Amino acid sequence: MRFNESEYKKLLIYILANCYDKPHVGKTVIITSLYFIDFNYYEIYGHSLTHESYIKSKKGIQSKHFSKITEELIEKRKIHFKKQAYYNTTLHKYYLTQLPDVKFPKKKEELIDLSIRHIITKNATTLLKYVSKDPPFKIADFNDEIDYNYVYFRNSRYSIRKKLINL
Repeated sequence: MRFNESEYKKLLIYILANCYDKPHVGKTVIITSLYFIDFNYYEIYGHSLTHESYIKSKKGIQSKHFSKITEELIEKRKIHFKKQAYYNTTLHKYYLTQLPDVKFPKKKEELIDLSIRHIITKNATTLLKYVSKDPPFKIADFNDEIDYNYVYFRNSRYSIRKKLINL
């Protein structure tokens, strides 16, 4: 799989556009959203949307290209970064500097929206507890890349396929 930088940027901007009004959404929630969208897409279509590499770390999920992409988008003035106090922690917040014109094909957008709606209501602490039981994350060793193929070991709590069937 070759990393699809343009799709990753498009997805990141789409997430930011859909979460701008959520005070708890910082870097952890954004990266975890990217992870679930990619892995949910893989579960349905057999390939990742962005082909990003996600790493299991003690702090949760790390996205291999997140820092590079966000730095580039900040430099091009498409997004703005700000550290912001949130209760007893500091969030790394990203804001769009302009209204995006990001569109996905209907089926792709429905899956992305379903993934975002499921994840975005959780704060970073709750989300890290949730993702720690997702089979792809759980099976991976710390500091190793998370294998997309493990989505097929998901139970009904995590399986997007089962959620789509129940809609």
